[in-house]
Amino acid sequence: MSRIGKLPITIPAGTEVNIGQDEITVKGKLGTLTTKYNPLIEIKKEGNTITLARSSEDKAVRALHGLYRALLFNMVTGVTQGYERQLELVGVGYRANATGQVLDLSLGYSHNIVFEIPKEVKVETINEKGKNPIIKLHSYDKQLLGMVCAKIRSFRRPEPYKGKGVRFVGEVIRRKAGKTASKGKK
Repeated sequence: MSRIGKLPITIPAGTEVNIGQDEITVKGKLGTLTTKYNPLIEIKKEGNTITLARSSEDKAVRALHGLYRALLFNMVTGVTQGYERQLELVGVGYRANATGQVLDLSLGYSHNIVFEIPKEVKVETINEKGKNPIIKLHSYDKQLLGMVCAKIRSFRRPEPYKGKGVRFVGEVIRRKAGKTASKGKK
């Protein structure tokens, strides 16, 4: 058995899970998420717990077992608690401003980057004097939140020499030593 796949998922109070023919819908206080699933995985709801079982021991089915359990757990957690990610802009003159669902980034290019955030993701910027600007993103959809963070990070990836760029708060960037000028050696 898959160690992750065999763990039961507890449904918190106020959360509704509907299991259809090939689709699961999870509805909570923060929103509604729907995903399709492979019928090779059997999903059973008993009281306030959900268990997943596989139909065979094939390698592909074993892989799907843990995958669908993790996806379903993320959906239940997302609609009840939500997810938050924080991005930090490291560099001189790097700025971020959010107005509604539009994020305006100044990342050292000759122009500002204007990025429209999906409506499922809430954005907030923190600009304190003497500290790096921080972008806070909140959502109930973990996959969408990860994709938005990856897109914002792709505008200016952290480089290994000075460490400048867009990074997650607390992320450690492996630094490289720069070229050392060899004066007087022949």
